[in-house]
Amino acid sequence: MLEKQTTVYENAVLIGIINREQPQEKVTEYLDELEFLTYTAGGQVLKRFVQRMEVPNPKTMIGSGKMAEVEAYVKEHDVGSVIFDDELTPAQQRNIEKQLRCKIIDRTSLILDIFAQRAQTSYARTQVELAQYQYLLPRLTGLWTHLERQKGGIGMRGPGETEIETDRRIVRDRISLLKKKLQKIDRQMETQRGNRGALVRVALVGYTNVGKSTLMNVISKSEVFAENKLFATLDTTVRKVVIGNLPFLLSDTVGFIRKLPTQLVESFKSTLDEVREADLLLHVVDISHPQFQEHIASVNHILAEMGSADKKTIMVFNKIDRYEHETIEEDDLTTERTSKHFTIAEWKRTWMERVGDRALFISALNKENLDEFRHRVYKEVRDIHVTRFPYNNFLYPENLDEY
Repeated sequence: MLEKQTTVYENAVLIGIINREQPQEKVTEYLDELEFLTYTAGGQVLKRFVQRMEVPNPKTMIGSGKMAEVEAYVKEHDVGSVIFDDELTPAQQRNIEKQLRCKIIDRTSLILDIFAQRAQTSYARTQVELAQYQYLLPRLTGLWTHLERQKGGIGMRGPGETEIETDRRIVRDRISLLKKKLQKIDRQMETQRGNRGALVRVALVGYTNVGKSTLMNVISKSEVFAENKLFATLDTTVRKVVIGNLPFLLSDTVGFIRKLPTQLVESFKSTLDEVREADLLLHVVDISHPQFQEHIASVNHILAEMGSADKKTIMVFNKIDRYEHETIEEDDLTTERTSKHFTIAEWKRTWMERVGDRALFISALNKENLDEFRHRVYKEVRDIHVTRFPYNNFLYPENLDEY
């Protein structure tokens, strides 16, 4: 009889910094997300360390007193990884490693590690490998200093290169090779997109873990991998979908996240091209998440950087079945009413009114309000389609109910 395998999680601690740009409430929110990232990568968080400082220590990010506190905890609890929420410079990472004698990871390297675990296809693995090498290159000094072999003295003068220079050259050559490989694949994928014809293209976008893949499965009746972890989907999936008798292409894209590493944005260019070339965006939001408005802002910021902020967009507020709000007793005259007390109906009467009929409220998992969702998507796709093919607009009635 086979024994059931249990997942062994690596012990980790998190470190965040409070300053003018990152007040305590926001740092707590970032560390909540960092803990979920750590869990996704295979770690369990034992403790969080937070320090208030306006200017990070240029040598070790945090102050010497806090560093001593972290060092004592790491030794006592057999901690394998210390994870910083903010990106470390190569010098900071090297100095901290010397003192703590364990793995030192920042948010960028953690996300890269998750992407490496999640990459399934050759294309995704190539994209992730490129991003990892670009992140590694400036950090080689800290990793290979002990291998330097060029010294002065008799018999050691003249041309030659140190071990670290050799490693740098190898990494640069690998980066160049990966870029050429991706350019070739990008051209192939561009050709594939061109071969899809003039069908209307719809792309699912949104923060990571908001339910895009679940919604994709419901709409397209396909089996796209979906899991309650961050970055469950890396590879773009494109499906032909028919609502009524109106066909269009639907793509599920990689989820966005705050502080998304620039290396990943660059290496996942072709994946993001699905968004750039889409005619309609379905911006999926997890309304049950306490910081869903922050997530919307993060996604909009990345879309703006991609030049896609002005695309026609439908806001899709997902997971209404999991939405919870705090209640206030009628005789409570001391508690101030804020957005955390809003019901779904009250949210609809706030700024969401300004997006007019573009906002939808659904549960992809429980298939709530999907009829309304289909009607809206049909209407938007039809408007684009009949503009592109005016000669056959009689095939598609204005209202889905007329089929």
